[in-house]
Amino acid sequence: METAIQPASAPEGAGNRPGMPSSRYAWYVVWVLTGMYMFSFVDRQILSLLIPSIKKDYGVSDTQIGLLVGLAFALFYTLMGLPLGRMVDTYKRRNVILVSVAVWSFFTSLCAATRSFLTLFLTRTGVGVGEAGLGPAAYSLISDLFPKSRISTAISVFYFGLFLGSSLALVVGGITVDALARTPFISVPLLGTIASWRVTFLIVGLPGLLFALMAFTIREPLRRNLMLGAEGKPVQTSFREAFVQMGRRWQSMLGISVGMIFQSSCTYAITSWVPVFFLRIHGWSAAETGKALAVIMIFFACPGMYLGGLLSDRWQKNGVSDGPLRVGVISAIGILLFLAPATVVSNPRITLALLAIGMFMMSFPMGTSVAALQLIFPNQVRGQVAAVFLFFLNLGGQSIGPLVPGWLNNHVFYDEYMLGRSLSLTIGGASILMFLVFFATLRPYRAHHAMMEHSR
Repeated sequence: METAIQPASAPEGAGNRPGMPSSRYAWYVVWVLTGMYMFSFVDRQILSLLIPSIKKDYGVSDTQIGLLVGLAFALFYTLMGLPLGRMVDTYKRRNVILVSVAVWSFFTSLCAATRSFLTLFLTRTGVGVGEAGLGPAAYSLISDLFPKSRISTAISVFYFGLFLGSSLALVVGGITVDALARTPFISVPLLGTIASWRVTFLIVGLPGLLFALMAFTIREPLRRNLMLGAEGKPVQTSFREAFVQMGRRWQSMLGISVGMIFQSSCTYAITSWVPVFFLRIHGWSAAETGKALAVIMIFFACPGMYLGGLLSDRWQKNGVSDGPLRVGVISAIGILLFLAPATVVSNPRITLALLAIGMFMMSFPMGTSVAALQLIFPNQVRGQVAAVFLFFLNLGGQSIGPLVPGWLNNHVFYDEYMLGRSLSLTIGGASILMFLVFFATLRPYRAHHAMMEHSR
């Protein structure tokens, strides 16, 4: 049983803080991690542009595509999260990151060799296994590199990788898909003659193996805010103790996780199905769709994440402890007002305008929700807390978001050209639930934040 939390090495806002790396180096690490996160989303997002080819070759339904895009990845991503989170809290976080990047890049490349829907499904689970280690390790590292009044902004910048990676996948992937469409089959060393769309997996997977080497430039920072025992020494925690700590803060843990399930459902519904929406409903090419959505993600979603982090940190500096959750409440309102109706208007230009504003608002809490949990838990359990959070987030959001629109098409509207309405219903319902959950979590979060502060 801990008696105290080890304080930070220096007061908040200190320049070159004793025991902490320089601000310049801290931001360097954030950008390296952001690059890795970007590659992970290139590997995830590329699949959405290959949906027409996969359906044609394997003869599968929209519901099966939803399972491939969502559950195939999320299943092992979530199952591997807990043991990898434990490794983050126990071993060098840099090494966890290095192995994770190498594993998911290898399995992405291996997708090119699949010959059936089942083998593609299983290979995508391997991508999930690899990517499960990056998030918890990155959150824990960033929390030890910055004072608490800057953590929301720093983690929000790390989350740039989501939309930068999705944008890169849409642009490069769209151009590649259109170019390869003119050449149905390509001969590849070791693999022989394969359908040209499979080569896309090699194009996005192999560079990740080289990028993994960037992990060697990251130095393991001093762990701060450790639980101390009766003798003033850091406590070695177990799985059981990690869950005891979560149980003491269960309302905040559950509220933030469930709230972000609904936010993530909106995110993955958009990234999984909006490219198909423009291809199917408006007859756009993959390249046209990729470029348009990439512009929205880079110039609207990324600034939205950054502004959400700034708002949260500003509230923290002013003593408003529930600032990260207030950002989530604001985001839910914006999603409902702008993003939900985007795919039911007939003019594609209006759709793009609503998507831009809606994704700006949708991205607000993506970094602040992670920061919120880091701020109320001691260091020894943060990797495991992040793993449980990602367990809920991905098993819920990454399964619901891609699956529900496809299911509505097949089993409610019985028409794949009703995709716009299916997306609108999915996003609108999720945003309402997101608002209710975040609003209900404000009070318990304030209490848990105060509990952490008083134990220092």
